[in-house]
Amino acid sequence: MSSIKRLALMALLALVVTVAAGAWLSGYLHRPLVMDDDVLVDVPRGASLSGVLVRLEQDGRLGAPREAALRRASVRLYDLFSGVSQQMHVGEYRLAPGDTLMTLLEKLENGAVLQRAFTLVEGWNFRELRAALAQVQGLAHSTSELNDAAIMKRVGSPGVHPEGQFAPDTYFFTRGDEDLALLKRAHERQKALLESAWEDRAPGLPYDNPYQALVMASIVEKETGAAHERAEIAGVFVSRLRKGMRLQTDPTVIYGLGEAYDGNLRRADLRRETAYNTYVIRGLPPTPIAMPGADAIQAALNPAATEALYFVARGDGTHKFSRTLEEHEQAVRDYQLRRRENYRSAPEQSR
Repeated sequence: MSSIKRLALMALLALVVTVAAGAWLSGYLHRPLVMDDDVLVDVPRGASLSGVLVRLEQDGRLGAPREAALRRASVRLYDLFSGVSQQMHVGEYRLAPGDTLMTLLEKLENGAVLQRAFTLVEGWNFRELRAALAQVQGLAHSTSELNDAAIMKRVGSPGVHPEGQFAPDTYFFTRGDEDLALLKRAHERQKALLESAWEDRAPGLPYDNPYQALVMASIVEKETGAAHERAEIAGVFVSRLRKGMRLQTDPTVIYGLGEAYDGNLRRADLRRETAYNTYVIRGLPPTPIAMPGADAIQAALNPAATEALYFVARGDGTHKFSRTLEEHEQAVRDYQLRRRENYRSAPEQSR
C-alpha cells in the first residue's frame, strides 16, 4: 500500500473515530438531568459556561462523577462547533424534570430567560406599593433608601406627589432588574393612559387639568370594586361638584388619617380637619388617594349621565343610587343601619 493511500486510510479512520466519539458524547447532551422538581439556573454577568456546569455538578444535576465528566466533555465538544459560551445570555433559566443539557444550551443561546412578574394592584396607595415592591424577590432594590420625593425625581417627575402616578398592571422583569426601572415603566404607562383619556374626555367636565381628573379617578377606584358602577359613581361626584356640594366620600377621609386609621371610621374622623376630608373641604382633595386603573380614569373622564346624587353600599360590593335625599335615607335604613349603628347618614345638601 502506498504511503498516500496509507495516510488517506488513517485520516478516514480518524474521521470515523471522531464522528463515532462525537455521536457517543452527544448522547450525554440529550440525557435528562437529575431533578425531581423545577430548577432555576442563574447566569450572572461575567459567568462562564464551565462555571454553570460546575454549579450543576455540585448540585448533583449531572449524575455520578464518571457521567458528570462525560456530560462536561459533551458540552465542550458542542461549544467547539457552536460557540455557545460566547453567545449565552445573562439571566435566570428554568429547567423542568426531563430537560437535558441540550435544553439548557438552547435556552442560553436563545436568551430564553425566566420572566418574573409583579402586579401593581388597583387601589393601592404609594405606601402600599412601596411595601409590596420591597418584598419582591429577584429585583435589585435600589429605592429602599430613597424617600418619595427622590423616587419621583428618579422616574422623571421631580416635585410631583407620587400618589396615583403609577399604573396598576402586571409588570414582567428578569432577575437583577432594578425596582426603579419597574416604577419608571409604571409611571410612563400612567402618564400615557391619562394623556390619552384626557384627549377623549367628555365635554363640560369640572376639571381644570388632567391632574384633577386623576384625583377623581382615584376616588372612583376606592369607592367601588364593581367595574360596571365606575361611570355612575363618577357621574354622581361630577354632579356634586357642579352643584357645589361637598363630595363627602369616606376613602378621602381615610387617606387623610394616614397610618392613624385603625380600620374603624368614626364620626369624629368625619369632622377632623385635614386637606383630604371631603366632609369638611369643598371640591377635590389636593392629590389622588390611590393608584387608579385605566377603567377608573376612563370613568372619571367619561362619567355616566345620571340624576343620582347619592349612593350607599348594599353590602355585596355594589351600591344603591338615589336621586333625592329622602330616597337615599331610605336606602341607608334598608342596607346599612340594620348592620352598623354608627353608619353615617347622607351627604349634606348644597346650601
